[in-house]
Amino acid sequence: MREKPSFIPFFIKQHMNKFPIIFIRLFPVIFFFFSFSLFSQTVIVSGEIVDDSGNYLPGVSILVEGTTNGASTDFDGQYVINIKTPNATLIFQYLGFETQKIKVGNQKKINLILKESADQLDEVQVVAFSKQKKNSVIGSITTLKVSELKQPTSNITNTLAGKIAGLISYQRSGEPGQDNAAFFIRGVTTFGFNNGPLILLDGLQVSASDLARIEPDNIATFSIMKDATATSLYGAKGANGVVLVTTKEGKKGKAKVSVRYENSLSAPSKINSFLGAVDYMELYNRAQRMRDPSANLLYSKQKIEGTRNGLNPNLYPDVDWYDELFTDYAVNNRINLNINGGGEVAQYYLSVSNSNEKGLLKIDPINNFNNNIDINRSNLRANVNINLTKSTKVAVKFYSLFERYNGPVVSASDIFYQVAQANPANFPKAYEPDEVTSSFNHTLFGNKGNGGFANPYAESVKGYKDRFTNTTLAQIQLRQDLSFITEGLKIRALASVKTYTENQNESSFTPFYYGLAEIETPTGIVNSLYSIQEGTEFLNPAPTYNYGNSNFYYEMVAEYNRNFNEKHDVGGLLVANFTEALNTIGGSSTFATLPSRNMGVSGRASYSYDSRYFGEFNFGYNGSEKFAEKNRFGFFPSVGLGWIISNETYFEKNIPSINLLKLKYTYGLVGNDGISSPSDRFFYLSNVNLNNGGTGYTFGESYNDYRTGYIINRYGNENVSWEVATKSNIGLELGLFNKVMIQADYFTEHRKDIYMEREYIPETSGLTAAISSNIGEVKTKGIDVSLDYNHAFSGDFYITARGNFTYSTNKILVNGEPEFQNKNLSRIGYPVNQQWGYIAERLFVDQEDIDNSPEQFNGFSTTNSYLPGDIKYTDLNQDGVVNELDQAPIGKPNVPEIVYGFGVSAVYKNFDISVFMQGSARSSFFINPNDISPFVNQRNALSIIANNHWSENNPDPNAFWPRLSIEAIQNNQKTSTWWLRDGDFLRLKNVEFGYTIPASAGKVFANSKTRIYVTGLNLLNFSKFDLWDPELAGNGLGYPLQRVINIGAQIKF
Repeated sequence: MREKPSFIPFFIKQHMNKFPIIFIRLFPVIFFFFSFSLFSQTVIVSGEIVDDSGNYLPGVSILVEGTTNGASTDFDGQYVINIKTPNATLIFQYLGFETQKIKVGNQKKINLILKESADQLDEVQVVAFSKQKKNSVIGSITTLKVSELKQPTSNITNTLAGKIAGLISYQRSGEPGQDNAAFFIRGVTTFGFNNGPLILLDGLQVSASDLARIEPDNIATFSIMKDATATSLYGAKGANGVVLVTTKEGKKGKAKVSVRYENSLSAPSKINSFLGAVDYMELYNRAQRMRDPSANLLYSKQKIEGTRNGLNPNLYPDVDWYDELFTDYAVNNRINLNINGGGEVAQYYLSVSNSNEKGLLKIDPINNFNNNIDINRSNLRANVNINLTKSTKVAVKFYSLFERYNGPVVSASDIFYQVAQANPANFPKAYEPDEVTSSFNHTLFGNKGNGGFANPYAESVKGYKDRFTNTTLAQIQLRQDLSFITEGLKIRALASVKTYTENQNESSFTPFYYGLAEIETPTGIVNSLYSIQEGTEFLNPAPTYNYGNSNFYYEMVAEYNRNFNEKHDVGGLLVANFTEALNTIGGSSTFATLPSRNMGVSGRASYSYDSRYFGEFNFGYNGSEKFAEKNRFGFFPSVGLGWIISNETYFEKNIPSINLLKLKYTYGLVGNDGISSPSDRFFYLSNVNLNNGGTGYTFGESYNDYRTGYIINRYGNENVSWEVATKSNIGLELGLFNKVMIQADYFTEHRKDIYMEREYIPETSGLTAAISSNIGEVKTKGIDVSLDYNHAFSGDFYITARGNFTYSTNKILVNGEPEFQNKNLSRIGYPVNQQWGYIAERLFVDQEDIDNSPEQFNGFSTTNSYLPGDIKYTDLNQDGVVNELDQAPIGKPNVPEIVYGFGVSAVYKNFDISVFMQGSARSSFFINPNDISPFVNQRNALSIIANNHWSENNPDPNAFWPRLSIEAIQNNQKTSTWWLRDGDFLRLKNVEFGYTIPASAGKVFANSKTRIYVTGLNLLNFSKFDLWDPELAGNGLGYPLQRVINIGAQIKF
């Protein structure tokens, strides 16, 4: 069959000669036909995109979902895109804003308002009292993504280690409520009273404990300020760096709700291993004979065998104290609900959260009270912004934390410690009643002899502590745009108050202690219980404790930012502030309860040219009532310079792979007036006791007329002044391929005028009190580096990685010490936290080895004798004896000089996974031999001592434990390299696997975003030290750090 010719070629061929006329006549018809055919395949959509404030957004990416067809907005936020896909969905993406998807349908014009996301920090940086464009920031500031703070813990300070470049952090306890991590910005830079950073929550100073309890879901930004340019505006309190936290605010739009719920199992990351009763008794007997071969053995063969055979537990106890006192794990839960939204006039952010945290103590069924740790926290927050006019805004923030604590009378850490003090063979935790005691209405707590031996069970269950605390922060801020006077001028005023109250009650009974006696009767030996301590069958009157304080803060700020001729950016900031702190309840002295006031004026002047060259001057001028009038005010200036080389024309053309290259330098002074405790204020005043009995005198003929004397408790010193830090910072910011971001800083600090006691004034001077003044000096240097990597692959897969490294070391320059004849005793030139002790060579091999070695601590002539198998020390000064003159710096500081972390996150379609490793290096700690010496006062014994100690059958000169003894051997308990351990470790800090349920899963998920996830915390640890978790350092017998398995869900709608 012949193919039918198409209409248009046939028409042209037949009517070629008439084509011009026909074409003109049929042009409208042809045009309509062509347009209709084209439109049936392609749709043209256009529109404009703005932010919440109505500002046009240039460079917004618009992509047709499932294709490579895309477009972007121009400088006026306008876009046009051709769509060839039926039922297309457009994806709008812009850095710092939430991605939005819109179905096109029949729409030809789509205008959109993009909402800012939590990641907007990539473009705007929070700085002192203000915000700046990130590329214009010269100071050393590191911002942590809020998502990094969201870990299965009720304490966000535990999440900081390794997450932020420039922060040194470690945790020494896992006890709920007492598990705050210590953290220092760029290390410990002073040996003065206050070495912690200034912590600001929405501009108001708070404590580390307040920071620990902030809900991560409520945090908008979390930054640390490290150098002088970043912190000098805080003047009197910025010397140790600043932690700046701001909370979320409401956004225009319909209400958005977010709910997060988590349930976790918390267990010790490592448990100490102790001996069972049989092994303990056999080793105890062996220890007796090691020092005295003729000693009468404490534990008979009958008792050992009876225990081995599991006979009567009253006579032959075998107590696993840890198992009796503690559960395997605790169950904790947390929930947070927040709502944000608003209209043109008001925007709001509301949040309520609750957490329940429990300890590992077993609850004794004999009591009608809970002796375990049980902490309930409720957190309320309301942030409301009101637009009174287009140029006048009011912001109100209210936050309140309510905490109810229930726990044992003694701390849980002390109970863990007592497990090491109570041996398993002496007595049961409680005796089974006999015929005489069967009618008693109380527990027969075990003990022996005349008492005095540790019974952790009795300490754990004898009572409870009930504490209620409330922290409230309220803040109001008025902002006025004065652009009608001159463009870029704004002012604001802020007033805030923080109050803290604490009420605590303790209730406990006195335990009844019993022992088991052997009584000879005509029929044989009878075992009978006898009373050692009379107790009470009721709770004794509870002591109460009340404490309260309040802080008031007022601030006025004038800010000016303006661009001239599109190249000259000029900025100015002037701040006046006043702080008053009251400690009206529970003060320990008059000075402590008097109001504390601080006031100051600070400012910033900045200039940048063409986004390439930057200059900044900052100052803080502060007054403190602590000092005499001549030293009351301090001036702390700083300067900074920056150069974005990558913005140079020649650079952009020739090296496109480097998207950012920025150099910066800052130098300045920062002050610190927190140089002593609140009870030691007003340094210019003396403290004289005019009624001191110790210096009284008697006179008269009969010497019966007595008068009290006086004594000086503190000498006034008008020369005491500010502690001052001179800081410098050289920084580099490097961006590669728009995927890699590197920030590196080299910093130095010279801390002068550190307030400290002069320890080397001879008593012959006649002074009755210590003399303190500004004499100390410390020099610090180090580097901090962060690296970020982001890459999106095709197929809904992207990956991010981040690494941080901080190294900070210091040395003491001046500390008031005399010139030592033995240079090894001088602290000058060593780190602030350097440890001193003796150098242990090995264990003595035999008596000949002892005879041919220098005498140690008068061991030949006193009861402090030592034998083969005891520790041999180095006579460092070679004077023939080992004594305190032979101490030297040993090991590394007890605060890590290096903290680092690295992790990776990946997302594929609806699945996500993240892994984070955290490490610590260049630190040492001591095992305290006084705490773990076995058998002293019949103390328990760690398994490692039984497995690795010196004996005649195992004369290992490097054994873990020296020659056994049932008494403390002073020679072996000296602080020395024998007990020194390396504190370095690397741990798998966090692993999280999540799944976001797609909208197609059902109607319930169609209008919400639901993510479920599983998280593991502290899962693995790598360290040379394996006795306990190395991060605990010397606190290994206390409450262990926790390993957590968490299941959570978050729903947003």
